[in-house]
Amino acid sequence: MRRRLLAIMILLTSQPCLRSQSPDRFSMEDYDQVEKIDIHAHIHTENTDFVALSQRDRFRFLNMAVQSGTPEENRKKHDTIFIQYQAAPDRSAPVSSFPLSGWDEPDWVEKTIAYLDDTFAKGAVGVKVWKNIGMVFRDRQGQLIMIDDPQFDPIFDHLQARGIVLIGHLGEPKNCWLPLEEMTVNNDRSYFREHPQYHMHLHPEMPSYQDQIDARDRMLAKHPDLRFVGAHLASLEWSVDEIGQFLDRFPNAVVGVAARMGQVQYQSHQDRGRVTEFFTKYQDRILYGTDTGLGPGSDAAQKHAQVRQKWQRDWRYFCTDQIVSVPELDTPIQGLALPKQVVEKIYRLNALRTFPNSWGQ
Repeated sequence: MRRRLLAIMILLTSQPCLRSQSPDRFSMEDYDQVEKIDIHAHIHTENTDFVALSQRDRFRFLNMAVQSGTPEENRKKHDTIFIQYQAAPDRSAPVSSFPLSGWDEPDWVEKTIAYLDDTFAKGAVGVKVWKNIGMVFRDRQGQLIMIDDPQFDPIFDHLQARGIVLIGHLGEPKNCWLPLEEMTVNNDRSYFREHPQYHMHLHPEMPSYQDQIDARDRMLAKHPDLRFVGAHLASLEWSVDEIGQFLDRFPNAVVGVAARMGQVQYQSHQDRGRVTEFFTKYQDRILYGTDTGLGPGSDAAQKHAQVRQKWQRDWRYFCTDQIVSVPELDTPIQGLALPKQVVEKIYRLNALRTFPNSWGQ
């Protein structure tokens, strides 16, 4: 009898509940039928096969170049985002970034604005700033440069005047300031184990987590009309309540979930209702993304197969109430079964509104 009850329980938890099959909710069968946008990709190859293969998943991309390498590497990354754009302007939209070299020179601002305007002329629809601001780059006097430095103001004013979106990966997840064994998700433990230079727990002389958040918020307060995407849930991934307060404070900001789904799922495992309420309340302010990366020489078919698993796993979490196993957590979690109208906003409509001149609109 006990074995029979156990078998029934396993069967029930492995099947979608009636609610996930409701007409006002998507199922897994809808995955290949619904148009979707991944607003956080790094496709840095001249080979266009990955974008082409992703059409079967109905995915389009916001393709970002980040200033995270040598000048030559950064130049090549910018070349590839425009190659992908030219090959499929209805599938891939480019986002540029600007170098910090020459920061101490009197014409740095003028040159940077001219550089960005050139990328806009080529089709860039946004500008990405990265965690090297606040965590790596220093001026000639050795002072760490934070994102609220007044020298950035003319650049952000220029973006605001042109209606260009600023995307900010500023700071890191709160786990970054914790020992590895105290981190909440597996992917953070792996990343900071492999990149100790960014593991701020090991560098107490560096700005704190709150220092990074405060600098970002001061910058946004100085530029209230600047359209802003807080990448990685605006580095507030540890608390949906904190993300909500951020969105309430800055009405021109939205957030992307890329590379922080595990932290969301960690919270929904503890309080599924609170996380469901967050996505419902802020359904117009959240954008789907993955932080997918593809470099020169990558096997496009292999990468697509890997990313497709991630896409389908996320779709199952958002759209159904099935039990989902995710690599970020050791414990399976239950999907949120969000209504169709919420899912469509997170996966497509919010991105179209945030980047209105993209994907052939």
